[in-house]
Amino acid sequence: MKTANELLPEQRRGRQTDFTHEQRYDTLEAAHRAFQAAAGRMLSVNNWPNYAGAGSAKFTLCNNQGKELALMAEEGFFISINLPGPGPDAGEGLEWVFIENLASEGGAHTAEAYVLMTVRPCADPRKTGGEIAHFYTDESTSTFIVRRDGMVVSAGAHGRNETPNNEGVDLHDQIRNTAIGLMARAGLSGGQWQKLVNGLIEYREAKSGKTEA
Repeated sequence: MKTANELLPEQRRGRQTDFTHEQRYDTLEAAHRAFQAAAGRMLSVNNWPNYAGAGSAKFTLCNNQGKELALMAEEGFFISINLPGPGPDAGEGLEWVFIENLASEGGAHTAEAYVLMTVRPCADPRKTGGEIAHFYTDESTSTFIVRRDGMVVSAGAHGRNETPNNEGVDLHDQIRNTAIGLMARAGLSGGQWQKLVNGLIEYREAKSGKTEA
């Protein structure tokens, strides 16, 4: 079996980012229950704003026509991202990514278990032959991993080849994408991913049926 790290895309150019959070449990059984719950949260993309908390971007799982899906993530689905502030012209105000890889390994009694999802910037699926609707190029990837190593459960968001999408797009998107790329390089986007990976591990359901961080 391949490890989760072996499935991370290779870093070739641009920026690399890694945001992680982990928690240790007293028993393997408790760790595996926590792993399963965190993996479910990772695949429940529409609920990511709840797990990340106030100020999060809005994430919406969609089909290949850009229509919202009330499902768990699957390979081949799309995700629209509504960031605070003006969005890209190419995506009519939304960033778009494509789930290109979804993998899982391990079980309750293995030393390691993980669920991994890699997404890549893409054109707006509601259009035909459009430009990449994201502030990064389609060389860039984001890989989300929930993992159990023994009795330690962790979540991570790993960016690879992060390069501003400022060629082959209109002037507005050139300026916008370059500006957001520079902000990300300065570390201003890291809070979003750190809050998300923290929430994937720490989020709890309240006994009343409501949710709480």
